[in-house]
Amino acid sequence: MPTKQATKGRKPGRKSENLWTDEERAAAQAAVQERQAASRRTGDERADGLQELRNSIAKMPADDRAMAERIHEIVSAAVPALVAKTYYGMPAYATEGKNGKVICFFKPKSKFKVRYSTFGFQPDARLDEGDMWPTEFAVTALTSAVEKRIADLARKGAG
Repeated sequence: MPTKQATKGRKPGRKSENLWTDEERAAAQAAVQERQAASRRTGDERADGLQELRNSIAKMPADDRAMAERIHEIVSAAVPALVAKTYYGMPAYATEGKNGKVICFFKPKSKFKVRYSTFGFQPDARLDEGDMWPTEFAVTALTSAVEKRIADLARKGAG
């Protein structure tokens, strides 16, 4: 009676499943690079983070870049204590310190090829309202009302 041998790899003619999109894979790689860069830092956390944020914004298409630059101005003015940095390659704002927690971030629509950009918050943001609250907001235009709401939410999130 012949013995059955284990085969390695995938079955012939069968394609491997792609669990992540190219955009998700790129974001994960950006996060790894950010952590490596942060672990090597010895200088000014604020200056290094701000440079990373500016580099991230500079790579965006013009419409996303304009929105990201304005959101950076709004958040920086509203909560100067937050440190600019990148989060999965996106502009973000965190508490100070080596293990600073990301409070809020801007996700440009070009990042994941969707129809609108978002301004989002991580669990450390203090946005709690009862039993349910939003953690990410679609942003299609930066009107004065939207800018005020972003500033208010960033202040509230930073606590």
